[in-house]
Amino acid sequence: MFTFIAYGIPYFAKLPGGLTGPLVSARMPRLAADHSRLVLEEAVVGPTDVSPQNPGITKRRFNVPVQVEQNDVLITIRGDDSSYVADVVRWFGGSNSLAGRAVASPVPRLLTFTSSRAMFQQMGLPRYVADRNQLPFAKFIHPHSPMWMGFGDQQVQGSGPAEITTCAGNSSARLTTAVAGDYFDSASVQHLSHLILDMEQFFDFDAAGNPGPDGVFTERVQYMFRSTPPPSLGNPDQYTDGGGPSFLETTFAGTGDAENSAKGIGTPENQHRIGHLSGLQRSSRAADGTPIHIRMDGPGFDNLDVPDGSIQPKLQFTVFVPSADFFATMRRNQASLDLAAANAVPEQDNGLERFITATRRQNFLAPPRRHRAFPLLELT
Repeated sequence: MFTFIAYGIPYFAKLPGGLTGPLVSARMPRLAADHSRLVLEEAVVGPTDVSPQNPGITKRRFNVPVQVEQNDVLITIRGDDSSYVADVVRWFGGSNSLAGRAVASPVPRLLTFTSSRAMFQQMGLPRYVADRNQLPFAKFIHPHSPMWMGFGDQQVQGSGPAEITTCAGNSSARLTTAVAGDYFDSASVQHLSHLILDMEQFFDFDAAGNPGPDGVFTERVQYMFRSTPPPSLGNPDQYTDGGGPSFLETTFAGTGDAENSAKGIGTPENQHRIGHLSGLQRSSRAADGTPIHIRMDGPGFDNLDVPDGSIQPKLQFTVFVPSADFFATMRRNQASLDLAAANAVPEQDNGLERFITATRRQNFLAPPRRHRAFPLLELT
C-alpha cells in the first residue's frame, strides 16, 4: 500500500485563529509573486465547468454543475491489488478488521467519510472494462491504452521531479516563499476533481451509434496533443482499436504553441485549432522546460454524480503542484478560451473541453512527512 494524506482549508479553519490567524498564516508559505496570498487557496470553478459563473457553458450529455467540496482531509490509497485497497478503505472507515485480523480502526469517531472514489491504472484495462460492460464504443478504445481516451498521457517527460512540485521548489522553479527548514517546506498542493467523460461524443457518435468524421484518430490526436503538426496520422482504419498508436511522445513545443495553432500557423490546412496539451503548456513548465506538476490520476467507472444513475467512464483526476494559484492558471490556460475567442477557433476544435464534465473540485495541502499527522496541532 502507498498512502497519501492531505488537508483542506476546512481543517486549517478549525485551528485557533483559522487560516488567517498567526498559527497558520505565520507558517503557511505564500506566493513568491504576491506575498498577500497563501499557497493553499480553495479550488475555483474552471472556465468550462458547468456553473452559474459560466452562463454560456453547457455540456451535451452530462450537464452537471460543479461543486467545490469542503472536506477536511483527503486520504489517497494506492496498491496493486484492488481487494487490498478496498480492505484498507474499509479499515479507515471503521471496520476494525485488516487482512482478516481484528485491528482497531484509526481515529475512531473522528472522521466521517463523505465519498470514496475508485480509480484503476493498467495497460488495456479501460478496453477490458468496456468490453465486459458492452459499452457501445468498446471496439474503438485502444487495447493497450491505460486511459479511456486512448492515449497514455502520463509519461516521464510530462511530469516534473518531486522537488519542483513542493513549496520550496528546486533550481528550475521556486514559486513560493518557502525555504528548506520551514514548517511546510516540502509540502505540495494536491488538487482533486471528479470528471465524467462523454466517450460517445469523443468518438462523434450519431443517433444510430456510429462514429462520425470528428471521431477519426487524426482528429482525436489533435484534441489531445497538438496540431503543429499532429504527432501521428494513425492507421488506415481510423476507428478500430483506437485507429492509431496509444503511446506518443509528450514533447514541449514552447509556451507559444497553443497560440500558433489557434492562429492556424503550422496546422493541417491552416485550421484554427488548440490541443489539450499545447494549451496546458502555456504555463505548466519552468523556464528551462521542466514540468512543474506530477499527475497521480487514472480512469474510473461508476455512477457518482451521473444524472440518470448510469455507470459511466470517469477520470479521477489528482495532481501535485507548488500552489493552488499555479493549478488555477494552468487549468485556465488549458481551456484557452481567450485564444479561441481571439482567433475564431471553433468549439469542436478546442481540445477536450466539451467531452469532460467536472462535478467536484477541491484543493488540499499535503504536508512534509514530519508533519503529516494533523499539521500544526502540536503547536496549539
